[in-house]
Amino acid sequence: MGRASLWIMLGGSLILALSLGIRHGFGLFLPPMSAEFGWGREVFAFAIALQNLIWGLAQPFTGALADRLGAKRTIIVGGVLYAVGLVLMGLADSPWSLSLSAGLLIGLGLSGTSFSVILGAIGRAVPMEKRSMAMGIASAAGSFGQFAMLPGTLGLIGWLGWSAALLALGLLVALIVPLAGMIEDRPLPKQGNEQTLLEALREAGGHSGFWLLSLGFFVCGFQVVFIGVHLPAYLVDQHLPALVGTTVLALVGLFNVFGTYIAGWLGGRMAKPRLLSALYLARGVVIAAFVMAPLTVWSAYAFGVAMGLLWLSTVPLTNGTVATLFGVRNLSMLGGIVFLFHQLGAFLGGWLGGYLYDQTGSYTLVWQISIALSLMAAALNWPVREQPVARLQGAGAEA
Repeated sequence: MGRASLWIMLGGSLILALSLGIRHGFGLFLPPMSAEFGWGREVFAFAIALQNLIWGLAQPFTGALADRLGAKRTIIVGGVLYAVGLVLMGLADSPWSLSLSAGLLIGLGLSGTSFSVILGAIGRAVPMEKRSMAMGIASAAGSFGQFAMLPGTLGLIGWLGWSAALLALGLLVALIVPLAGMIEDRPLPKQGNEQTLLEALREAGGHSGFWLLSLGFFVCGFQVVFIGVHLPAYLVDQHLPALVGTTVLALVGLFNVFGTYIAGWLGGRMAKPRLLSALYLARGVVIAAFVMAPLTVWSAYAFGVAMGLLWLSTVPLTNGTVATLFGVRNLSMLGGIVFLFHQLGAFLGGWLGGYLYDQTGSYTLVWQISIALSLMAAALNWPVREQPVARLQGAGAEA
């Protein structure tokens, strides 16, 4: 791996650590904002669900821009929108202003500063045999950001209050703009037989594996956003201290560093779709054990460790499979479409958690849905065959 590739990997890892580290702490703002304004949990949950939906809907377009114009410009625009969204979220005092800031602006910002754009740039920068590992390392950096930022976010809320804490986080996320200078990603040179965007979309749309991966990724989004947004409140409902929820999410981030790295390493040696099936099945087992066993501080911590190992391990495996199937020329765009399904699941998981809680006073039904979805995702990924499309086999290339 060359020096330029390492530089892109380092810059991408730092950007993901900031972008995802701050985003994973949003659940900590649910109790204080809801209490101050007298909102039910659905108001905050809807804003975060909208954020994930906007993020997903915008991702194919920001991915296509990164593929064609380079990732740096896309990241800069995303970083600015993210920072402005955090500042306005800190000033929000109504459901619509919360949805505008936390939902629309931060959702757009995340689409330019997260996995599809960053991993697309890394995928183009490193050799094929090192791609899965490189994506795993960058994804692990995002997980370390979650581990590092969650205690910091909780400390800021306790020190400054929720509003000023969001303003401080807006200043911190603005560092993404200068960090984008490290991503000197240039689109691959045009070739005579290069696919148009429409041809690339038609090719992927006609491939069953593309849709199976997308539907499986829907489940990932549902689970991680439901847990990330609602777990702290769920644990408080079960009479555990608020610090326990923050610690559990921090443990998720810490152990996801190892989980994503291991997934990237294994993805270079084993069939990635089969690994995805195993991961989703393991998630179902872990969630079932958590909700069925007696809840204690230590069982909550054990859940954080186990879920951390499985949390974003799906990302390098899913994006790596897309790269193997269709090449890297349109990787950010195609990865963005798959990620759209992730975010549709994220919208449903985030909003449904709040809606069903307000309706029933319990998260039990959503936990049960999460377990059933794990089994579905395991079944969906199993038949995917990690084999390049005929176009790439005929050309003997990976463009």
